[in-house]
Amino acid sequence: MNEALLRSLTPSVLAVLVRRGADFAAAEDAVQDALVEAVRVWPATPPRDAKGWLVTVAWRRFLDARRADAARRRREDLVDEEPAPGPASAVDDTLQLYFLCAHPSLTPASAVALTLRAVGGLTTRQIAQACLVPEATMAQRISRAKRTVAGVRLDRPGDVATVLRVLYLVFNEGYSGDVDLAAEAIRLTRQLAARVDHPEVAGLLALMLLHHARRAARTAPDGSLVPLAEQDRGRWDTASIAEGVDILQAALARDRLGEFQAQAAVAALHADAPTATETDWVQIVEWYDELARLTDSPVVRLNRAVAVGEADGPRAGLAALAALDASLPRHTAVAAYLHERDGDLATAARLYAEAAHKAPSLAERDHLTRRAARLNTLRRH
Repeated sequence: MNEALLRSLTPSVLAVLVRRGADFAAAEDAVQDALVEAVRVWPATPPRDAKGWLVTVAWRRFLDARRADAARRRREDLVDEEPAPGPASAVDDTLQLYFLCAHPSLTPASAVALTLRAVGGLTTRQIAQACLVPEATMAQRISRAKRTVAGVRLDRPGDVATVLRVLYLVFNEGYSGDVDLAAEAIRLTRQLAARVDHPEVAGLLALMLLHHARRAARTAPDGSLVPLAEQDRGRWDTASIAEGVDILQAALARDRLGEFQAQAAVAALHADAPTATETDWVQIVEWYDELARLTDSPVVRLNRAVAVGEADGPRAGLAALAALDASLPRHTAVAAYLHERDGDLATAARLYAEAAHKAPSLAERDHLTRRAARLNTLRRH
């Protein structure tokens, strides 16, 4: 069973049902039913037109649910006779669906959560981690969003800022999480940049390209994580870096700074350094100061503490870290790194081991466990 194919087709199938008049929550339920049926049927009898098969089955499930729901019979005028099965349209509705999910009836936070779940294919757990909230809280937020749009025709696109936020979170999950969505996020952001002439759209595209350029160097042959400072820079994609820098420079020249441009500027400074020791950490701290002013994000302040530790020494970094909430994701790992840089190997080893227990992914947990073991070995010798 090609799970990647199913995941890639889901947004387009969902968009077809919404365009035909299905409300979003009912359409998503019908598409999920069709996906379950595909998992059951396709291994034995794979369809010639996968998208067309999913659209046909999902639409039938939607109609069946509508007919079975007496309370909704008054809206059956939206449903014409079932379209005859046939090849599905090759039109890519994915980006349009992102806009429709950013519906004016939803708050930005709810729109982001709903889109990540229904269109991005992320689990509730992954969305909760990305948004720094408990999983139960995120589950409630998604349920409320579905109730809000139940029965609402998603025919009024939401704002670009919400779509940008969703694409950013989809890319981050694809770049560092369990589901590979980074290339899809870049593709959609390119489409958005072709439609919307705004420096923040360009800034997000530049940020994605600059991060994605390092993708091949982020893991060792055994699958273990390779920290930025230890990556083989010869494996970085220089064409993507050059494109990202060009896009960023054009965006910054318009003098309408936003958070994605500032983040891209940090990524560009990393990409510009021939070696880790030649990284311009002073400039990076300055860009993090701009980011903190723009977003007041605790994650930005956490990353700034690392940059301060590189620019002004680990004790300055630890002082910056002390002002932050210790419950922040990766706070313990940052503390471990700064204590290691300060020569306190015992504290660093203990914190690395503690951070490993909190790690959101297996790869990160293994990486932190190895760091702790290495420091404990050094201490014994």
